[in-house]
Amino acid sequence: MSEFLGSVWWLIVSLGVLVTFHEFGHYWVARRCGVKVLRFSIGFGRPLWSRRGRDGTVYQIAMLPLGGYVKMLDEREGAVPAEQAAQAFNRASVWKRIAIVAAGPLANLLLCVALLWAMFVIGRPDYAPVVGQSTGIAQASGLQPGDRVDQVGNRATPTWSEVHQALLPAALDHRDIALHVTDAGDRQVVRDLRLSQLPDGFDQRRFIQAIGLLPRHLLVPPLVGRVEPDSAAWGILAEGDRVTAVDGSPVRAFEDIGPLVQRLGERGGAAMVEVARDGERLALEITPGRMNLPDGRGQYWALGIAPPRNLPMPPKDAMQRYGVVAAAPVAVREVGHLTGQLVGMIGRAFSGRVALENTVAGPITIARAANTYAQQGAAWYLTILALLSLSLAILNLLPIPLLDGGHLLYYLIELVKGSPVSERTMVAGQYVGLALLASLMGLAFYNDILQLVR
Repeated sequence: MSEFLGSVWWLIVSLGVLVTFHEFGHYWVARRCGVKVLRFSIGFGRPLWSRRGRDGTVYQIAMLPLGGYVKMLDEREGAVPAEQAAQAFNRASVWKRIAIVAAGPLANLLLCVALLWAMFVIGRPDYAPVVGQSTGIAQASGLQPGDRVDQVGNRATPTWSEVHQALLPAALDHRDIALHVTDAGDRQVVRDLRLSQLPDGFDQRRFIQAIGLLPRHLLVPPLVGRVEPDSAAWGILAEGDRVTAVDGSPVRAFEDIGPLVQRLGERGGAAMVEVARDGERLALEITPGRMNLPDGRGQYWALGIAPPRNLPMPPKDAMQRYGVVAAAPVAVREVGHLTGQLVGMIGRAFSGRVALENTVAGPITIARAANTYAQQGAAWYLTILALLSLSLAILNLLPIPLLDGGHLLYYLIELVKGSPVSERTMVAGQYVGLALLASLMGLAFYNDILQLVR
């Protein structure tokens, strides 16, 4: 399946699951509160399939799979037979209306817990949280290649994904954070990662690189994939050579070559570059040359070699897995942690600490992410589905008219003042809600296009 078709498929599946659970929450509680449900729709537009249940509700799947709705009997939307008036939504008590509206986000929250529980039971393969290369801020903070990051702040980090997730808020806040590390000598130490030294305007999507951290699994083997014509290595090194040392310093990864060559060039003169070629070990004399930086704003010392393209990722060497019973409290704690992370990101977006292109994801970005996660196996797909379910719950609770949170705000005002919000106020709120939602959608599509251009 192509990436495009795969992305479309997983977007439809993901939205179908999330919307079904969300709307079922509204539907189930409405029925329990004695409110008549006229229509339960997954998707918008012309129905592709529908049937009428014994309770009179029309269940349907519509053409546009980008949402759904539950239509309830309501005197504000049309004439209601006198014998059914007691079943109208607007006749329900304010507490019942609050319960019905809140049930959608709550269903997504419960679904998030269930998905994470299933993910932990299945087991999510990942990479060990081991530092492969340390430069810049990370190196100045004492992190060394081979260090295993066991904890970031108060958060245990059994995998590199956990390290990435735990470091993001601190990086966005330019806040120093303690790393509990097991070094290459099996000693447990604490490193104070000085994220306050991150420059303003750093690329927030590549914050790990801005810190100067490269995980072990992203190290590139020191293989020569290409030799630039007329470069220092031209005619000396060959494609397929494995560089093992530069001027007597051992090379573990391709990333080690650049700094060693820089020091060699600054020192001046030739040096021996040791390589493995066709089962033989060779020591070849090379003098580094000057090459232009990609942006054309200067030069650097280089051999003129590049690694092979499209190298396969190494096998995953860590696993997050719990028993059926033990996974339940872990899933609940994880939902609490993720909720704090997402709410914090919303707060940073309003305060300007998060760039606009990193705030709201549109359908294209969601589709590509769902496809990417699905290709990594069931556990990873359950992870992205859980995150989307939680995001949908939180988004719907925002106090924006037309969203569940906007309706809850009206009902809370009704509780305080003792009477419903006026029709005029609700109409004005709908216009405000439409404007805000249109702005959010515009930002989401802008971010999608920006990512495609990048």
